[in-house]
Amino acid sequence: MSLRIAYLTGEYPRATDTFIQREVAALRARGLTVETCSIRRTGPEHHTGPEQKTEAVGTFHVLEAALSPRHLIAAHLAAWRRPGAWLRALRLAWRTSPGGIKATLYQFIYLAEAAVLAEHLRARGLTHLHNHIAKSSCTVAMLMSEMSGIPYSFTLHGPDIFYEPYRWRLDEKIARARFVACISHFARSQAMAFSDPEHWGKLHIVHCGVDPARYERPAMPEPAQLLFVGRLAGVKGVPMLLDAVRDLSADHPALHLTLVGDGPERSKLERRAREMGLTSRITFAGYRSQAEVADLLQTATALILPSFAEGVPVVLMEAMAARVPVVTTRIAGVPELVEDGVSGLLVPPGDAHALRMAIGRLLYDAHLCRDMGVAGRARVQAEFASDIEAAWLAALFEGYAEGVPPKHLRPEGQE
Repeated sequence: MSLRIAYLTGEYPRATDTFIQREVAALRARGLTVETCSIRRTGPEHHTGPEQKTEAVGTFHVLEAALSPRHLIAAHLAAWRRPGAWLRALRLAWRTSPGGIKATLYQFIYLAEAAVLAEHLRARGLTHLHNHIAKSSCTVAMLMSEMSGIPYSFTLHGPDIFYEPYRWRLDEKIARARFVACISHFARSQAMAFSDPEHWGKLHIVHCGVDPARYERPAMPEPAQLLFVGRLAGVKGVPMLLDAVRDLSADHPALHLTLVGDGPERSKLERRAREMGLTSRITFAGYRSQAEVADLLQTATALILPSFAEGVPVVLMEAMAARVPVVTTRIAGVPELVEDGVSGLLVPPGDAHALRMAIGRLLYDAHLCRDMGVAGRARVQAEFASDIEAAWLAALFEGYAEGVPPKHLRPEGQE
């Protein structure tokens, strides 16, 4: 069976979602046709490397097309070739609204976008849609499928959608999807909590993956170099990391923290760092490309991620692949990747003392860092390599399309 796949996200490509770009590239390397779609066009700040720039050029932008009256009307006229399906999509949009005038208006915007997307997929001969991030873009995917008959699947990340599963009608999206790729056992358990047991069999676990070969590094990193990679937002717990750097700096004169990323809290964090007298010890590096992050990992003593909420952060996989020990929080699916005391150190979320002690432990013990680095790379190679995960995802696409879906949660031998 010839399977031509479209990928959809709210914004693609983004500097923070390089794992989606790797997944697309790995599927293409396996010979699958994968074309990318994005609801909105990303700004140039997200095009940090050649991969993002290339993907941006080849991506279809749904909202831009929908804002053209001629394009929008033509798409809906095309959808009226199946008037019953269009009306069912209209009813579905109304029925899955969380209520309120604004939310209902958005449902009709999603319906408008769904027709544009459906016509694009039909014109390109694409036979399946896969969505990442199960919020508004997945609503568009669900309505598109009802309108056109083109099946969809989606990758369930979390954690934010688990705060509002009824608003985003996670139950309906799971019920109507051909299958759901959950990034962890934790994510799958949340999907089970908000869906009917009859659909649990199509909830599979597909890890976000990295290419370990990209993260080879010298055996000896520079001393006392800490790295953070992520959005500069409240959920990441960065203020606690700044406090830890301040408290540890007296015993570690070379201590330095590089913060890679951007976000709504950046200016506040920069001001906090100045007020704490940490200007010389902290670098706000902004967004960086995959290659630049790999280079920074070459010299990092440890990667620190003190988040309050996460799925399974890909940056932890990148660090572990580079043999960099990690300090992070014991939340959601993180313990499925990081084994405490073996490949990294897990601390309770929000516990500033525990975070400081864990970082200090690594700064004082180079042998522990080395051993954790070796264990971390082995873990990623075994269960979080992008080529292995792409092969598993391809098996799901093909199995469901052929009517013989895999019955197991993970690739055989990894359950």
